[in-house]
Amino acid sequence: MVTTHRIAAGVALAAVCGAALAGCGTGATGSERGAHGPAAAAPGAAGPQGAPRLIGDGSTAYTGAQPHLPAPDRLKPGQKPPQFVVFSWDGAGEDGRKLFSHVRKVAKANRATMTYFLSGVYLLPEGKRELYRPPGHSPGTSEIGFSDAEGIRNTLGQLRGAWLDGNEIGTHFNGNFCGPGGVSEWSVAEWRSEIAQAKSFVRSWRTNTGMKDVPSLPFDYDKELIGGRTPCLEGRKNFVKAARQLGFRYDTSGVANQVWPSRKGGLWDLSMQLVPFAGHSYEQLAMDYNFMVNQSGTLTQGDPAKRRTWGDEVRDSLLKGFRRAYDGNRAPLIIGNHFESWNGGTYMRALDQVIEKVCTRADVRCVSFRRLADWLDAQDPATLDKLRGLNVGQAPKQGWASFLAGRPAPAPKGVPGAPAVRP
Repeated sequence: MVTTHRIAAGVALAAVCGAALAGCGTGATGSERGAHGPAAAAPGAAGPQGAPRLIGDGSTAYTGAQPHLPAPDRLKPGQKPPQFVVFSWDGAGEDGRKLFSHVRKVAKANRATMTYFLSGVYLLPEGKRELYRPPGHSPGTSEIGFSDAEGIRNTLGQLRGAWLDGNEIGTHFNGNFCGPGGVSEWSVAEWRSEIAQAKSFVRSWRTNTGMKDVPSLPFDYDKELIGGRTPCLEGRKNFVKAARQLGFRYDTSGVANQVWPSRKGGLWDLSMQLVPFAGHSYEQLAMDYNFMVNQSGTLTQGDPAKRRTWGDEVRDSLLKGFRRAYDGNRAPLIIGNHFESWNGGTYMRALDQVIEKVCTRADVRCVSFRRLADWLDAQDPATLDKLRGLNVGQAPKQGWASFLAGRPAPAPKGVPGAPAVRP
């Protein structure tokens, strides 16, 4: 995938390039296949207890409510907000390194759900590349290539399993075009075309690949797709307009401080955040590639002798950001990543350590963007307004019980200076 971030002073401009998916593993497990294959389908039936209702050519299917997606709760008066942490992955696909399946395993072991931003061309075979007509580029063009049969088969297995685990499948669109002539220049209509194509490659992979033995994806992508992250964090202005027209609920294509989110352009602005960069004097965007650029420059495999130090810096930076929110304003912490092995897998190992450290805490919720948006929608707007009044790392001086009580805190019993009143 290609991801470029133009961010605050002291943080480098990043440009991420990845190869097309190839050489993949074994695909879905038997437990994931279940009754979701086309052979078990019965048109008209729906729900996880029965056969799925196929959509279109059977690439996707309606199977009822998503498992492991709890209803959002509303904060009670005086209740401290939970600490939300969102781990998200750009260009999600399963290749020979099997990092998608690795992340899913780590997430399940630590009670975490996440958001996987699928690049639609990862479900489009090389032989059908001409079906992709990117705005401003020749048909069949993509900065990240296309996929082969194994790549598609194994990516489908991971997408299916991820959704059944309660994770979200968002979009990273298709060709990842950055810079001149790229997404920054796309009109609203061109963004709508790119989004429509991203959806179509998910809804039509069975026709495009000819695969008949692979189970359907167990969701309606028109309903599942409610947000994404633009390539290079570019083109956001017109993307948001197009996304709002298409019923999206959030965007995560910007750079933000660690404060409570608000709506912009009708969508929740759930942008990645700047966190203290351990060992440095400036803040760093909470994304793996940006850490790498500031450690090994343009070398994706830098000095092996420094990798442990670099990994410690990433881990400690994200934990600093976590603690600043956890002990402060409790703003959601939003982190972006890629399925890459830069610097010998340094950043993936650092993420594993952060997930294991924070996601098992009782008052921490490692969730997808969908679950965070659901929770924000469920809150009293006045409560969210108060939360937005807290600055980065700022906890309420009077404590959470008073800050969110909705009424003045009760006066202590007894007369000031006198012995405490016994109950």
